[in-house]
Amino acid sequence: MDYSIFISPCLGLIVGLLMGLTGAGGGILSVPLLVFALHLTVAEAAPISLAAICLAAGVGALLGLKNKILRYKAAGFMAFFGLILSPIGLWVSQRLPNAPLLILFSCTLFYVSIRLYRQAHKEIHGIPDFEGKSPPPCLLDSSRGKLSWNVPCARALMLSGGLAGFLSGLLGVGGGFVIVPALKRYTDLPVNSIVATSLGVLAIIAGGGTFFSAMSGNLNIIIAAPFAMGALLGLLTGQELGKKLSGPRLQQIFSVLTFCVAVSLIVKGFSS
Repeated sequence: MDYSIFISPCLGLIVGLLMGLTGAGGGILSVPLLVFALHLTVAEAAPISLAAICLAAGVGALLGLKNKILRYKAAGFMAFFGLILSPIGLWVSQRLPNAPLLILFSCTLFYVSIRLYRQAHKEIHGIPDFEGKSPPPCLLDSSRGKLSWNVPCARALMLSGGLAGFLSGLLGVGGGFVIVPALKRYTDLPVNSIVATSLGVLAIIAGGGTFFSAMSGNLNIIIAAPFAMGALLGLLTGQELGKKLSGPRLQQIFSVLTFCVAVSLIVKGFSS
């Protein structure tokens, strides 16, 4: 008997809880969980992860749009270039052996875990990000409530969206770990607007990746559907629980967990 349809919603619930509790891209652990628990390859797990990210991020983006904190033009612009490169990432992932993909994924997790830990450390000790650097190229016009666009701003958002899209297709990671730091670095948007805008970008890019995977026959809908529903339920639950818990401390715990998963993946990659 195939128990994957019973295990996948539980895995999705874990991913959703991490996303809701940490606000730190818990979806990046979707692929490792699917690899270890269901013995899938990275190429098989990536489209399933994208389906879950699309659903969860889509709901979060709609809530941000309702609350008028989502910068939909910036999200659409970044997602456009992400959608162009996402199929290329998917194409590459289907042609690379599993071991190199596992090693590449583990390197990505190492980067994310270290960055998140440093970010949480700065928040706890009140250390500002990018201290002493010049103003970002994308500034919010308070009189209109919109970003003021220029060539450096468009270039920064284009490159960030394209990179997120390529990694989304290649590894099924969504790309939030690229989008959120990019919006923090290149705009002066408040944190809640950055998160909502990032969710909008992720929903579109992950949705495109899910569509391309389904059309090419690489999406296992029997696992993807319950996994995505579990992730959505976990996200909503985690957001409620997260209101009562310390964000930076949770983020540090999440970063340590991510680092441990990265170690496990790189060991699996070299032993494959």
